[in-house]
Amino acid sequence: LSKSLPRAATMVLFSAINRLIPVLRICVYWLSLGMVVEKGQSLSNVLPAMQQKVADKDKALLQELCFGVLRTLSQLEWMIQQLMERPMTGKQRTVHYLIMVGFYQLLHTRIPAHAALAETVEGAVVIKRPQLKGLINGVLRQFQRRQDELLAEFAQSDLRFLHPSWLVKRIKSAYPQQWEAILEANNQRPPMWLRVNRNHHTRDAWIDLLTAAGLTGFPHPDYPDAVRLETPAPVHALPGFDEGWVTVQDASAQGCVNYLLPEDGEQILDLCCAPGGKTTHILEVAPLANVMAVDVDEKRLSRVYDNLKRLGMKATVKQGDGRYPQQWCGEQQFDRILLDAPCSATGVIRRHPDIKWLRRDRDIAELAQLQAEILNATWEHLKPGGTLVYATCSILPEENSQQIAAFLARTPDAELHATGTPASPGQQNLPGVEEGDGFFYAK
Repeated sequence: LSKSLPRAATMVLFSAINRLIPVLRICVYWLSLGMVVEKGQSLSNVLPAMQQKVADKDKALLQELCFGVLRTLSQLEWMIQQLMERPMTGKQRTVHYLIMVGFYQLLHTRIPAHAALAETVEGAVVIKRPQLKGLINGVLRQFQRRQDELLAEFAQSDLRFLHPSWLVKRIKSAYPQQWEAILEANNQRPPMWLRVNRNHHTRDAWIDLLTAAGLTGFPHPDYPDAVRLETPAPVHALPGFDEGWVTVQDASAQGCVNYLLPEDGEQILDLCCAPGGKTTHILEVAPLANVMAVDVDEKRLSRVYDNLKRLGMKATVKQGDGRYPQQWCGEQQFDRILLDAPCSATGVIRRHPDIKWLRRDRDIAELAQLQAEILNATWEHLKPGGTLVYATCSILPEENSQQIAAFLARTPDAELHATGTPASPGQQNLPGVEEGDGFFYAK
């Protein structure tokens, strides 16, 4: 182009292209966000399809916009309420999200303010609301003028914790000394944790390879395969990722195997296994174990197959409901069972900020009932003297310590091992800036 067009014309063309790409990205972002907030869909399910609609170089920014707005949703909603006389409803609801992405870019990204403003306004044309360009421009510019004043006022409001009030209340009740630190950790971008495949390298040897590749990693003090990256990186930059030398998995999730302690030759059940991180970790520790991996969600089982294939491992993979194990394993008994129970996922909010807005207070009792049913049914398939590890990525006692206390009380042949006391059973990890996610284990 630079050879066939005058320089001035070339610069105009490049400017137009660079402007078009962000506008398309914003509109894809809006569609993703609308499906999550308005239709109650999980961002983890919506986002991958939406990322296919943008160029590879824009996928990370699209994810940042989606996750970031959901992380700060209550702040952005509050800002709109202060600057608009009435809410946008019906077909104009699309513009509400467009304004949100403009606010987020101005507040929380390094995108130049003039670019964020222009992209957001032009987004009205792409979503066929050109008549509202003036409104969008006016709201964004008013926000720029009043930004410091609005932020100071928001910092004094009950919404400043960026969590729904019911969840703040539950966390505050469960952790009266730590609740603010937990909420703050939930609002941060998560660290990137990796699991080194001990069948290929020791953790220290792989960290040396990582250093040689120009990246920095830190070992976890308690989990022998876990490495935290100083700065998140794409998987193709990790030494030996395609060869199965390393897997992306949070440190706390790796802790499950520390309690399970699988051994070669054993019959092991990984229940609620998708996407397969714990299944493959079991097989890295005990390559000759006979592992059955079961999940109720048939679509998510495809991720289990993908993980097994990348690491060159084999397991018996089945679709099935944990409440009815006879349907998928008959009368089979297992030496060890890992039950990663369905839960509120309140320990992984920093990785999945839509959880804050998709969950409801009433969900907790329903989940606790489901967990109890699965726990009761699964226990019947554990060999005498065998080990069952109950785990959740929740931080709520109703799903964790209270759940296990009730199980021990009604199950005379169950005995707690190495995790808490009968009065306060289990090990509860809380999310931390340089730690793993919120996670619970009981053995």
